[in-house]
Amino acid sequence: MTVKHLSVEYNKVNERGTFSPGDVISGRVTVVTNKETKVQCFLVRAKGKAEVTWCEQAGQTTVVHSDKKRYFYFEHIILQDKKKGDGSEIIGPGRNVYPFTFVIPNMYMPSSYEGKWGKITYSLRAQLTQSIWLVHKTKTEFPFLTKSDFPFASNISFYGSGKVTMNVTSEKMGVKQGEAVGVSVEVLNDSARTVTPRFYLCEKQTFVAQSKRTIYTNDILFGTGDSVPAETSRTITKVLSIPPQLPPTFFNCCMMKLEYRLKVLKVCSQLQSHGVISLLIYVTPILNPVLM
Repeated sequence: MTVKHLSVEYNKVNERGTFSPGDVISGRVTVVTNKETKVQCFLVRAKGKAEVTWCEQAGQTTVVHSDKKRYFYFEHIILQDKKKGDGSEIIGPGRNVYPFTFVIPNMYMPSSYEGKWGKITYSLRAQLTQSIWLVHKTKTEFPFLTKSDFPFASNISFYGSGKVTMNVTSEKMGVKQGEAVGVSVEVLNDSARTVTPRFYLCEKQTFVAQSKRTIYTNDILFGTGDSVPAETSRTITKVLSIPPQLPPTFFNCCMMKLEYRLKVLKVCSQLQSHGVISLLIYVTPILNPVLM
Protein backbone atom coordinates (compact mmCIF):
# COMPACT_ATOMS: atom_id res chain seq x y z
CA MET A 1 0.00 0.00 0.00
CA THR A 2 1.44 3.34 -1.01
CA VAL A 3 -0.67 5.47 1.40
CA LYS A 4 0.53 4.76 4.94
CA HIS A 5 -1.35 7.49 6.81
CA LEU A 6 -4.28 9.87 6.21
CA SER A 7 -5.67 12.27 8.83
CA VAL A 8 -7.71 15.48 9.07
CA GLU A 9 -7.26 18.00 11.90
CA TYR A 10 -8.73 21.41 12.76
CA ASN A 11 -7.49 24.46 14.69
CA LYS A 12 -9.27 25.43 17.90
CA VAL A 13 -10.76 28.93 18.13
CA ASN A 14 -11.47 28.95 21.88
CA GLU A 15 -10.50 27.19 25.10
CA ARG A 16 -13.21 24.52 24.86
CA GLY A 17 -12.54 23.81 21.20
CA THR A 18 -16.14 24.55 20.22
CA PHE A 19 -17.44 26.29 17.09
CA SER A 20 -20.51 28.49 16.64
CA PRO A 21 -22.49 29.92 13.70
CA GLY A 22 -20.36 32.20 11.51
CA ASP A 23 -17.01 30.83 12.78
CA VAL A 24 -14.18 30.01 10.41
CA ILE A 25 -12.86 26.47 10.78
CA SER A 26 -9.41 25.86 9.34
CA GLY A 27 -7.10 22.90 9.50
CA ARG A 28 -5.01 20.50 7.53
CA VAL A 29 -5.17 17.13 5.80
CA THR A 30 -2.00 15.06 6.21
CA VAL A 31 -1.11 12.14 3.95
CA VAL A 32 2.01 10.01 4.24
CA THR A 33 3.11 7.81 1.33
CA ASN A 34 6.11 5.56 0.83
CA LYS A 35 6.48 6.42 -2.87
CA GLU A 36 5.00 8.60 -5.60
CA THR A 37 1.24 8.02 -5.62
CA LYS A 38 -1.17 8.61 -8.50
CA VAL A 39 -4.41 10.27 -7.44
CA GLN A 40 -7.75 10.53 -9.21
CA CYS A 41 -9.32 12.80 -6.59
CA PHE A 42 -8.33 14.14 -3.18
CA LEU A 43 -10.83 16.25 -1.22
CA VAL A 44 -12.02 17.38 2.19
CA ARG A 45 -15.67 17.94 3.22
CA ALA A 46 -17.40 19.78 6.06
CA LYS A 47 -20.87 18.61 7.05
CA GLY A 48 -23.52 19.26 9.67
CA LYS A 49 -26.43 16.85 10.02
CA ALA A 50 -29.06 15.38 12.34
CA GLU A 51 -30.36 11.83 12.24
CA VAL A 52 -32.79 9.73 14.29
CA THR A 53 -33.50 5.98 14.27
CA TRP A 54 -35.54 3.75 16.55
CA CYS A 55 -37.43 0.47 16.29
CA GLU A 56 -40.92 -0.55 17.36
CA GLN A 57 -42.43 -4.01 17.56
CA ALA A 58 -45.79 -4.45 15.78
CA GLY A 59 -46.80 -8.05 16.37
CA GLN A 60 -44.21 -10.20 14.63
CA THR A 61 -42.89 -7.25 12.61
CA THR A 62 -40.14 -4.83 13.58
CA VAL A 63 -40.82 -1.33 12.26
CA VAL A 64 -37.85 1.01 11.86
CA HIS A 65 -38.47 4.77 12.05
CA SER A 66 -35.66 6.97 10.77
CA ASP A 67 -35.04 10.40 9.31
CA LYS A 68 -32.14 12.76 8.65
CA LYS A 69 -31.55 16.42 7.93
CA ARG A 70 -28.51 18.20 6.48
CA TYR A 71 -27.65 21.65 7.82
CA PHE A 72 -24.70 22.35 5.54
CA TYR A 73 -22.30 20.58 3.20
CA PHE A 74 -19.08 22.02 1.77
CA GLU A 75 -16.43 20.39 -0.36
CA HIS A 76 -12.89 21.53 -1.10
CA ILE A 77 -10.98 19.68 -3.82
CA ILE A 78 -7.30 19.41 -2.98
CA LEU A 79 -6.24 17.46 -6.07
CA GLN A 80 -8.14 16.13 -9.09
CA ASP A 81 -6.80 14.63 -12.27
CA LYS A 82 -7.18 16.70 -15.44
CA LYS A 83 -8.70 13.82 -17.41
CA LYS A 84 -11.28 11.91 -15.45
CA GLY A 85 -9.92 8.62 -14.13
CA ASP A 86 -6.39 8.75 -15.56
CA GLY A 87 -4.67 9.39 -12.19
CA SER A 88 -2.55 12.17 -13.61
CA GLU A 89 -2.10 13.99 -10.26
CA ILE A 90 0.88 12.86 -8.19
CA ILE A 91 1.54 12.98 -4.44
CA GLY A 92 5.23 12.81 -3.63
CA PRO A 93 6.73 10.33 -1.18
CA GLY A 94 6.87 11.23 2.52
CA ARG A 95 4.64 13.54 4.55
CA ASN A 96 2.37 15.95 2.64
CA VAL A 97 0.21 18.57 4.36
CA TYR A 98 -2.70 20.41 2.69
CA PRO A 99 -4.47 23.31 4.45
CA PHE A 100 -8.18 24.06 4.15
CA THR A 101 -10.66 26.67 5.39
CA PHE A 102 -14.47 26.60 5.65
CA VAL A 103 -16.91 29.21 6.96
CA ILE A 104 -19.71 27.74 9.09
CA PRO A 105 -23.08 29.21 8.02
CA ASN A 106 -24.29 32.00 10.28
CA MET A 107 -27.69 30.51 11.00
CA TYR A 108 -29.49 29.04 14.00
CA MET A 109 -28.48 25.38 14.02
CA PRO A 110 -28.69 22.99 17.00
CA SER A 111 -25.64 22.19 19.08
CA SER A 112 -23.81 18.87 18.82
CA TYR A 113 -25.77 16.21 20.66
CA GLU A 114 -26.05 12.44 21.08
CA GLY A 115 -29.24 11.09 22.62
CA LYS A 116 -30.93 7.73 23.08
CA TRP A 117 -32.19 7.41 19.48
CA GLY A 118 -30.67 10.33 17.63
CA LYS A 119 -27.66 12.56 17.26
CA ILE A 120 -26.56 15.89 15.79
CA THR A 121 -23.01 15.87 14.43
CA TYR A 122 -20.63 18.28 12.71
CA SER A 123 -17.67 16.69 10.98
CA LEU A 124 -14.71 16.99 8.64
CA ARG A 125 -13.99 14.16 6.20
CA ALA A 126 -11.05 13.62 3.88
CA GLN A 127 -11.12 11.19 0.96
CA LEU A 128 -8.25 10.16 -1.30
CA THR A 129 -9.24 8.15 -4.38
CA GLN A 130 -6.53 6.28 -6.26
CA SER A 131 -8.94 4.14 -8.27
CA ILE A 132 -12.49 2.87 -8.09
CA TRP A 133 -11.18 -0.05 -6.00
CA LEU A 134 -8.78 1.90 -3.78
CA VAL A 135 -10.29 4.73 -1.72
CA HIS A 136 -8.82 6.04 1.55
CA LYS A 137 -11.10 7.86 4.03
CA THR A 138 -10.77 9.55 7.40
CA LYS A 139 -13.13 11.58 9.59
CA THR A 140 -13.13 13.75 12.70
CA GLU A 141 -16.04 15.47 14.45
CA PHE A 142 -15.85 18.99 15.87
CA PRO A 143 -18.09 20.22 18.72
CA PHE A 144 -20.66 22.81 17.65
CA LEU A 145 -22.36 25.08 20.17
CA THR A 146 -25.23 27.49 19.55
CA LYS A 147 -26.01 30.28 21.98
CA SER A 148 -29.37 29.66 23.67
CA ASP A 149 -31.89 32.47 24.15
CA PHE A 150 -33.91 31.16 27.06
CA PRO A 151 -35.49 33.14 29.90
CA PHE A 152 -33.62 33.79 33.14
CA ALA A 153 -36.65 34.94 35.15
CA SER A 154 -36.47 34.57 38.92
CA ASN A 155 -38.85 33.42 41.66
CA ILE A 156 -40.71 30.76 39.70
CA SER A 157 -43.26 29.21 42.07
CA PHE A 158 -45.52 26.15 41.89
CA TYR A 159 -47.99 25.04 44.51
CA GLY A 160 -49.27 21.56 45.32
CA SER A 161 -52.43 20.83 47.32
CA GLY A 162 -53.68 18.02 49.53
CA LYS A 163 -52.94 16.93 53.11
CA VAL A 164 -49.30 17.60 52.35
CA THR A 165 -48.91 20.86 50.45
CA MET A 166 -45.72 22.30 48.99
CA ASN A 167 -44.91 25.70 47.60
CA VAL A 168 -41.77 25.30 45.47
CA THR A 169 -39.84 28.40 44.41
CA SER A 170 -36.77 28.46 42.14
CA GLU A 171 -34.35 31.39 41.89
CA LYS A 172 -34.52 31.22 38.10
CA MET A 173 -35.59 28.96 35.28
CA GLY A 174 -32.50 29.43 33.09
CA VAL A 175 -29.20 28.03 34.41
CA LYS A 176 -25.82 27.54 32.78
CA GLN A 177 -23.91 24.27 32.66
CA GLY A 178 -22.13 23.77 35.99
CA GLU A 179 -24.11 26.58 37.68
CA ALA A 180 -25.89 26.27 41.05
CA VAL A 181 -29.52 27.25 41.55
CA GLY A 182 -31.34 27.73 44.84
CA VAL A 183 -34.70 26.05 45.40
CA SER A 184 -36.98 26.80 48.35
CA VAL A 185 -39.71 24.37 49.41
CA GLU A 186 -42.36 25.45 51.89
CA VAL A 187 -43.94 22.26 53.27
CA LEU A 188 -47.23 22.20 55.18
CA ASN A 189 -47.67 18.67 56.52
CA ASP A 190 -51.20 18.09 57.84
CA SER A 191 -50.83 14.30 57.59
CA ALA A 192 -49.99 11.80 60.34
CA ARG A 193 -46.67 10.85 58.73
CA THR A 194 -43.26 12.39 58.34
CA VAL A 195 -42.64 13.80 54.84
CA THR A 196 -39.27 14.22 53.13
CA PRO A 197 -38.89 16.11 49.81
CA ARG A 198 -36.64 14.60 47.18
CA PHE A 199 -35.16 16.62 44.33
CA TYR A 200 -34.73 15.22 40.84
CA LEU A 201 -33.59 16.62 37.51
CA CYS A 202 -35.75 14.99 34.83
CA GLU A 203 -34.26 14.78 31.34
CA LYS A 204 -36.74 14.38 28.48
CA GLN A 205 -35.58 13.49 24.96
CA THR A 206 -38.15 13.62 22.14
CA PHE A 207 -37.53 12.11 18.69
CA VAL A 208 -39.69 12.48 15.57
CA ALA A 209 -39.53 10.58 12.26
CA GLN A 210 -42.12 9.81 9.58
CA SER A 211 -44.88 11.50 11.61
CA LYS A 212 -44.12 9.19 14.54
CA ARG A 213 -42.79 10.24 17.93
CA THR A 214 -40.97 8.52 20.77
CA ILE A 215 -39.85 9.86 24.14
CA TYR A 216 -37.02 8.85 26.47
CA THR A 217 -36.86 10.14 30.05
CA ASN A 218 -34.20 9.87 32.72
CA ASP A 219 -34.43 11.07 36.33
CA ILE A 220 -31.22 12.22 38.05
CA LEU A 221 -31.42 12.35 41.87
CA PHE A 222 -30.20 15.75 43.06
CA GLY A 223 -30.58 15.11 46.77
CA THR A 224 -32.95 14.86 49.71
CA GLY A 225 -34.19 17.71 51.88
CA ASP A 226 -34.81 17.77 55.62
CA SER A 227 -37.74 15.74 56.93
CA VAL A 228 -40.92 17.50 58.03
CA PRO A 229 -42.64 15.77 60.99
CA ALA A 230 -46.38 15.09 61.04
CA GLU A 231 -48.70 18.07 61.56
CA THR A 232 -45.91 20.64 61.23
CA SER A 233 -44.64 23.05 58.61
CA ARG A 234 -41.14 23.92 57.53
CA THR A 235 -39.31 25.78 54.76
CA ILE A 236 -36.43 23.87 53.21
CA THR A 237 -33.77 25.49 51.05
CA LYS A 238 -31.61 23.41 48.74
CA VAL A 239 -28.79 24.51 46.44
CA LEU A 240 -28.68 22.27 43.35
CA SER A 241 -25.67 22.16 41.03
CA ILE A 242 -26.24 21.52 37.34
CA PRO A 243 -23.67 18.98 36.05
CA PRO A 244 -21.11 20.84 33.87
CA GLN A 245 -21.25 18.20 31.11
CA LEU A 246 -25.05 18.15 30.89
CA PRO A 247 -26.11 18.85 27.26
CA PRO A 248 -27.94 22.18 26.94
CA THR A 249 -31.67 22.46 26.29
CA PHE A 250 -32.63 22.78 22.63
CA PHE A 251 -35.83 23.03 20.59
CA ASN A 252 -34.40 24.16 17.23
CA CYS A 253 -34.28 20.74 15.54
CA CYS A 254 -37.32 19.39 13.70
CA MET A 255 -36.46 15.76 14.54
CA MET A 256 -35.50 15.96 18.22
CA LYS A 257 -35.55 18.18 21.26
CA LEU A 258 -34.07 18.09 24.75
CA GLU A 259 -35.69 19.60 27.83
CA TYR A 260 -35.34 19.40 31.60
CA ARG A 261 -37.63 19.71 34.59
CA LEU A 262 -36.83 20.08 38.26
CA LYS A 263 -39.07 17.64 40.12
CA VAL A 264 -39.76 17.78 43.85
CA LEU A 265 -41.25 14.51 45.10
CA LYS A 266 -43.14 14.19 48.39
CA VAL A 267 -42.10 10.95 50.13
CA CYS A 268 -43.67 9.84 53.44
CA SER A 269 -41.99 7.78 56.17
CA GLN A 270 -43.14 4.52 54.52
CA LEU A 271 -41.29 5.56 51.31
CA GLN A 272 -44.56 6.07 49.48
CA SER A 273 -44.89 8.91 46.97
CA HIS A 274 -47.61 11.49 47.64
CA GLY A 275 -47.33 13.55 44.47
CA VAL A 276 -44.76 15.56 42.61
CA ILE A 277 -44.28 19.21 41.63
CA SER A 278 -42.45 19.89 38.36
CA LEU A 279 -40.69 23.09 37.26
CA LEU A 280 -39.37 23.70 33.76
CA ILE A 281 -35.61 24.38 33.75
CA TYR A 282 -33.59 25.65 30.77
CA VAL A 283 -29.95 24.52 30.71
CA THR A 284 -27.82 26.91 28.64
CA PRO A 285 -24.27 26.45 27.34
CA ILE A 286 -21.15 28.31 28.42
CA LEU A 287 -19.63 30.13 25.46
CA ASN A 288 -15.87 30.71 25.63
CA PRO A 289 -14.00 33.75 24.29
CA VAL A 290 -11.90 33.43 21.16
CA LEU A 291 -8.28 32.37 21.64
CA MET A 292 -5.80 35.14 20.97
